Amino acid sequence: MARPKKCRKVCALPSHTAFVPKRSMAEEEVVMSVDEYETIRLIDLQDLTQEECAKQMQIARTTVQAIYIAARKKLADCIVHGKTLLIDGGDVEVCDGENACCARRNCCCRYRQGQKENCCD
Repeated sequence: MARPKKCRKVCALPSHTAFVPKRSMAEEEVVMSVDEYETIRLIDLQDLTQEECAKQMQIARTTVQAIYIAARKKLADCIVHGKTLLIDGGDVEVCDGENACCARRNCCCRYRQGQKENCCD
């Protein structure tokens, strides 16, 4: 019997969920899950290591590595073949800003009445 999938912690849902090439005629779409998006954001944009990313998302480093590889493959497919990228789905729990969930300061955000706040201050 397979082990149940563990819920991944993410700081916030993406504010942009679709990316379309400017001159695209391709009707194909690639769907990236929110947890794949989060690994790209933490590792490539926030410069966290896979270990730090795993700690923040509360999953194993090997799981982060597998998610990250899948996410990069999807990004490459979209860029090289001009496909539309959609970000949707995944087993995630969004940070409520009440816990010290951050591996780094200013990386975890919450939204209160439309205003972005840092939950690590």
